[in-house]
Amino acid sequence: MSKPKRPKPMDNGKATTTVVPVQRAPIPLGRRFLQICSTAAAEALTKEGITPAQLGVLVTLSHVTGEPGIDQNGLAARLGIERARVSQLLDEIDAMGLVDRRVNGADRRARLLSLTARGERLRARLQPESIANQMRVLASLTPQERELLLDLLVRVVESNSKPVGAGWRKQESHQSTASMSRLLPSNKI
Repeated sequence: MSKPKRPKPMDNGKATTTVVPVQRAPIPLGRRFLQICSTAAAEALTKEGITPAQLGVLVTLSHVTGEPGIDQNGLAARLGIERARVSQLLDEIDAMGLVDRRVNGADRRARLLSLTARGERLRARLQPESIANQMRVLASLTPQERELLLDLLVRVVESNSKPVGAGWRKQESHQSTASMSRLLPSNKI
């Protein structure tokens, strides 16, 4: 097994920074990519006191960009997060006067969700800047590479869409790990 490479100092014209090697595996790459994108998105949102997750709810419930009138289960499925977390997010944005919860006539236990006029205005104001900040993350790529990366990410997400909490069977997880280890250089995992 080879030794991990030491970080290399880089001179970017201002200060010397250290570049840490990145593991070439889905989990560490995906986790780090999410951190970078979330930070970029949050820059546009912090002045409004809203989080990227809350904006995700606003976008999903918008009559312009999403699906107003879905229930909490539908929202959880579209966001890919647990129902309990969706409940917390809804409580947070409801306290801000951004969401409307109406009783579902077909199932009185369920609430149909939509944005208030204030929620729509906030989404319309914040979403473009948030997207622009996220796209700046991809500035090191050519326009064609950006589109390819986004296409590939969509394909991976869509092909792995399972209900949250359902979990992967141990056998599938083991097979995926075994397949991945054959594809990736052994010193990178």
